Amino acid sequence: MASANPYKLFDVILHRKTLLSPHMMRITLASPAVKEMATWAPDQRVKLFFPAADGSPARLAQGEGWYARFKAMIADRRPAMRTYTIRHLRAEQGEVDIDFVLHGETGPASRWALRAQPGDSMQILAPDRRFSAQDAGGFEWKPPQSLKQVLLVADGTALPAAMGILDELAAMAEPPLTQAFFEVDSVEDMLAVPDWAGLTVQWLIRDQASAGTLMVAAVQKAVPPIHASSIGQAVELAEVDIDKEILWEIAETASEGFYGWIAGESAAVMSLRRYLVKECGIARESLNLMGYWRYNKAGS
Repeated sequence: MASANPYKLFDVILHRKTLLSPHMMRITLASPAVKEMATWAPDQRVKLFFPAADGSPARLAQGEGWYARFKAMIADRRPAMRTYTIRHLRAEQGEVDIDFVLHGETGPASRWALRAQPGDSMQILAPDRRFSAQDAGGFEWKPPQSLKQVLLVADGTALPAAMGILDELAAMAEPPLTQAFFEVDSVEDMLAVPDWAGLTVQWLIRDQASAGTLMVAAVQKAVPPIHASSIGQAVELAEVDIDKEILWEIAETASEGFYGWIAGESAAVMSLRRYLVKECGIARESLNLMGYWRYNKAGS
């Protein structure tokens, strides 16, 4: 039976934890209900609900109006809600993988990932595969059919989505020319990537550098995409106050064969926005520019 709602709440348990690197852990969630889950792109976003401040696990009721009920809950009993990316979905096995950035006990998500044990329960709001339109949204990777060249820039928070994008590109009959820049905390956080003749991946080890500065500098030093021109340099860019609003600008896939997907700390993404459009002359319509988080602002 088709569903009228694109998303639904799934009750799941922690099946296993896999440490991918010192700062990245794969959480595998499982439930027979996951057989009804869907993912429409490698950067498919979902909402995870972690224990409330009083330690009680999420038990949100299914059905219409769940968000209003969520907001109406007493603060210390309201589950902590955070946005994550589906890394792998094995619906037929009732399993879904979510990759977590670990940063100690500083937030509900990282704290849960470190402490949780197999069998612990949680809830996830994810696409319902029974949704009649077959597209629940919540993703931005929508490249043009004539994909010839890709620019992929991500810090650790966007790395799961970026790795999924690389997997999708590698599976193409003729993968596009791809430049990838990944900023991570340490050398040990470098993950295995696919390989094809047109792919170059530059790992940027943050160490003591400020978040986002290395990926901005690396892109500025790189050879500009072949689709850059002087035409875009006269384009006016709207101002975005990244301390008050989310920087989230989406590409229009009707453009020619270049496509950019850039996600990470908001100030870094803003700098790359200005550089790529104003200095390199890349069409704004060819770029996904997404501020996943803001330095010194509470998050996961």
